[in-house]
Amino acid sequence: MISDHRCFFCLTRAFEKLVEKENIPNEAKSRFTHEMITLYQNNWEGLTAPEFSRELHGILKSYTNNPDPYKDVKKENNDQALSFLPELSKFISQSRDPFGAALRIAVAGNIMDFAVNDNFNLKATISKTLDADFAIDNSARLKEKLFKAESVLYLGDNAGEIVFDKLFIETIKHPNLVYVVRGSPVINDATMEDAEYVGMKEIVSVISNGYNAPSTIPEKCSTHFKDHFSNADLIISKGQGNLEGLATLNDKRIFFLLMVKCNVMAEFLHVKKDSLVVYNPS
Repeated sequence: MISDHRCFFCLTRAFEKLVEKENIPNEAKSRFTHEMITLYQNNWEGLTAPEFSRELHGILKSYTNNPDPYKDVKKENNDQALSFLPELSKFISQSRDPFGAALRIAVAGNIMDFAVNDNFNLKATISKTLDADFAIDNSARLKEKLFKAESVLYLGDNAGEIVFDKLFIETIKHPNLVYVVRGSPVINDATMEDAEYVGMKEIVSVISNGYNAPSTIPEKCSTHFKDHFSNADLIISKGQGNLEGLATLNDKRIFFLLMVKCNVMAEFLHVKKDSLVVYNPS
């Protein structure tokens, strides 16, 4: 919940940058700030950080009339990630452990998160991740469950990152895997447009969750998504936002793959900030 003051301050810093980027008048900036504070005061015990972010984006759009302020950034992220594909595909195919290599690359892609960090070095992150230890490592259990699962639901996170998810999915080669994107634009999260752009729809079925929070909040999502979520034997959840929306379910089917980007979630997982995690609550 945003009752943790650090979540509020993190979001205000992110929206300060976005408000400046949109070049709205100073009077409008002041009104938006007032609305943000009011929203926090009225909901600080009732909303998760992703839900609060969703509401703030809705308010900001009323000032800017820009439905997708990160549209250009998402394309740049997708193009940057796609440029790594030939080298990374070769690396995975020549690895002694293709599953482990592809998994690490997928987790490394989680650095592409403008909700927390808009200044990242993707190449350096990938290099570091290939040699780093996971702070929580349930990857062996994930591999075992994958081979037993009849159906897999893969919850995507950010644009750019979706390219590395695609590499992992191509390595898994599961015959009944469905990839999930956000219902409409929010921050730099992946949407159906991104899935089409990077070729995800060419290798697996892709669905929308029908909701535009930077997270997966099942009760707010579409009936179509809920059916997939309820019936999946195994769920792969990418990113911190999805963890924030799903952690309290304590669902043994879910494997969370992410980079831990803040101290709030680091404390929740009992790891250090910037840790790499493959976490299953079973």
